[in-house]
Amino acid sequence: MFDLRNFLNPTLKTWLKASILALLLFTLSLNFSPPSQAAKRQSSMPAGNAITDAEALLRYALPIDNDAVREIQSSLEDIGNHIRAKRWGPISRDVRKASRVISDPDDILDDIAAEQKPQAETLISDLNTGIAELEKAVEEKNRDLVNELKGKLLKKVGAIEELMVKEFPFEIPSEYANLPQLKGRATVQLETEKGLVTFIVDGYSAPITAGNFVDLVQRGFYNGLKFIRSEESYVLQAGDPDPKGPEDGFIDPATGKYRSIPLEVLVRGDQEPTYGITLEDAGRYRDRPVLPFSAYGAVAMARVESEPDSASSQFFFFLFEPELTPAGLNLLDGRYAVFGYTIEGKEVLEKLKQGDTIISAKVIEGAENLVQPQSA
Repeated sequence: MFDLRNFLNPTLKTWLKASILALLLFTLSLNFSPPSQAAKRQSSMPAGNAITDAEALLRYALPIDNDAVREIQSSLEDIGNHIRAKRWGPISRDVRKASRVISDPDDILDDIAAEQKPQAETLISDLNTGIAELEKAVEEKNRDLVNELKGKLLKKVGAIEELMVKEFPFEIPSEYANLPQLKGRATVQLETEKGLVTFIVDGYSAPITAGNFVDLVQRGFYNGLKFIRSEESYVLQAGDPDPKGPEDGFIDPATGKYRSIPLEVLVRGDQEPTYGITLEDAGRYRDRPVLPFSAYGAVAMARVESEPDSASSQFFFFLFEPELTPAGLNLLDGRYAVFGYTIEGKEVLEKLKQGDTIISAKVIEGAENLVQPQSA
């Protein structure tokens, strides 16, 4: 059994701090070339501190290229940066910007298929109404209401953005045609002894990693398996079918062979993922993944540290540790494949311990996006 705790145990604390400093100093010395215009679709994530909100990361990861809707989204997301400090001036400016863009929605509607335009128009109407309510709440400096309205508006923005996705954004290499692929997104719910955990897996950014996971969920593979987590660990891991056995992953009953999947990381600005190599080994020290480890409950695949293509069935939730995420960077980014984010049940993740059981794992939305291997 391979265990990510080997990478995160306390004996590495000193090494981590030294590595963080060395990594930051080294990356500052590298030349940086901005992404080309052809790679614009994945370069819309704003610069600055790391985004820690899972749903915001999922919105930014959608394969779309529409400046108007992204401007509305970033304006509303930015409110969260100011609300705790009650910086009402910047909040007012963000709301006015969103209001100005949504008042002339032609650029948004131009990117939506004709049969989906009525749905988009309804969402846009709701946004106009909601932003007017938000403006009033800001004038009254009602922080709780501002937060509530912002969240509702961003869900509608995300719904519009999803309508803009017309097709899968890239061709998956033919060498991986024997693996399940997720051509879109799916929502997975784990029932555990401590409660429910719901997360969205993103096949637009990690189709093989997400496809492998959804396929295993559909097979009932994770039902009854136990979590592993030590007190000093910052991950909650599961997916080993037999901790005492010789295999630490999934044996495909159709072939009788161990299924392993490649390390798969989509970098901001790239048109398709990088396969089979860590970003560090590829010399891409400054490049950031579209799906980073910056949100509590990020879901990623475990693997043997020395073998990038050794992931199979074991996955983990990242439970966040400031020493691993300085200034928006993360030592795990580009080393392990994130393929989704927890959207409900973060308090359950905090309670789960070594030996707790996954009662069941179910795909509650998006199962139709799973594409089985061509060989099947």
